[in-house]
Amino acid sequence: MKIDFNNMLQTSIGEHGISEQDIQKMAQKIPQVHKNMCTKREAMAWRSLPYNQAEIVADIKKEAERINADFENFVVLGIGGSALGSKALFTGTKHLKYNEIPREKRGGARFYVVDNVDPDGINALFDVIDVKKTCFHVITKSGNTVETMSQFMIVLGRLKEVLGENFKDNIVLTTDKEKGILKKISNQYGFKTFTVPDGVGGRFSVLCPVGLLSAAVLNIDIDALFAGAKEMDEACTREDLWENPAYMYALLYCAAMDMGVNISVMMPYADGLLNMAEWYAQLWAESLGKRYGNDGSIVNKGQTPVRALGVTDQHSQIQLYTEGPFDKVISFIDVENFHTELKIPQAPIDMMDAAYLQGQTMGKLIASEMRATEYAVTQAGKMNMRITLPEMSAREIGALFFFLEMATAAAGEFLEIDAFDQPGVEAGKIATFALMGREGYEEKAAELNATQGKDGKFVYQV
Repeated sequence: MKIDFNNMLQTSIGEHGISEQDIQKMAQKIPQVHKNMCTKREAMAWRSLPYNQAEIVADIKKEAERINADFENFVVLGIGGSALGSKALFTGTKHLKYNEIPREKRGGARFYVVDNVDPDGINALFDVIDVKKTCFHVITKSGNTVETMSQFMIVLGRLKEVLGENFKDNIVLTTDKEKGILKKISNQYGFKTFTVPDGVGGRFSVLCPVGLLSAAVLNIDIDALFAGAKEMDEACTREDLWENPAYMYALLYCAAMDMGVNISVMMPYADGLLNMAEWYAQLWAESLGKRYGNDGSIVNKGQTPVRALGVTDQHSQIQLYTEGPFDKVISFIDVENFHTELKIPQAPIDMMDAAYLQGQTMGKLIASEMRATEYAVTQAGKMNMRITLPEMSAREIGALFFFLEMATAAAGEFLEIDAFDQPGVEAGKIATFALMGREGYEEKAAELNATQGKDGKFVYQV
């Protein structure tokens, strides 16, 4: 993997770039950032996941063999970090029409992720799967995530309709080792259950059973995922800023925030990496969007992540990125070698203005489009950087996951905020419990009902 930061700098983009003096000023924080990253390593349990899961992975692989032998479909029920990592693994490494190709080419069950409570979306899934022939992986660390538990209750109802009480084999749970409703259900019914390790938050959980069971069912090489993560861990634990890409990423992005660059665009040039950008959006937003600093002061830190897809969004967003305000930094991700290649043939009709395309490849075209867009935004003086993957393999995807996790953790240290809590999310959860009538939340429900009044002149009904 190659990570190129040149176009973040004044030397490349002019006055709206980051200067050498800016880097030197921010680099004064590196000793403390590095000390904190080392001191907190044990608390950041996700950093140990590539090293300490041999027995767990063996169990996961065994369970995946059972699932692929006994079921036609494998469905993840989860939300946020319980779903986005699996989606990124799926599209980042597998055939983009995986569920539509024959099973002998897939090598396993069809794969679906339910990460919303839209009734049309859930019923659409039931329209295309036979629940008797489906294994459902229910993921919630807390064990009481309202969206996941509602999905689970609906699935259990469907399974009981068709299987009676013989539904145990169709359910796998991943949750806390001791606490929560889901753990109690696991103990009562004896479902196969995996554990989210202590200290591993949802958005950092892709390399534990949350994402690894999906990987195993999809026949993704878990050892290769870990190998890529280990390589990146080695690079991202060095103290020297000029040898540590995660520290440089965090430093430059935090410097950009200080300059009012409050939007982070991730723009992969590969359909299979769009879900990686979706996963990154949660990682960056939930980790760094904080009201309070570590000292308790109000800081309102954070940077809004935006997902874009090259070349699709060159025709929907690049006009803004090129000629709009200087409030964005764009991370381009390109791939040197795609899984397949496609050559442009001679046109069957006279197409003189397009004749130059004949004999060239789509791989060259998408690479040229990425470089052209990079050039355009650089010439416009807008911050951008590029991550280049040699290929979309398990090893490279594992490395990319770990690099972005390390960069996010380091950014939290630069910003002097807690990158691992999410009080804003918790506030929304509590309000949802109250609105849905959960016992013990009556006071919050009354508070919410008292704020329902609206000024009618600003409400239009057409």
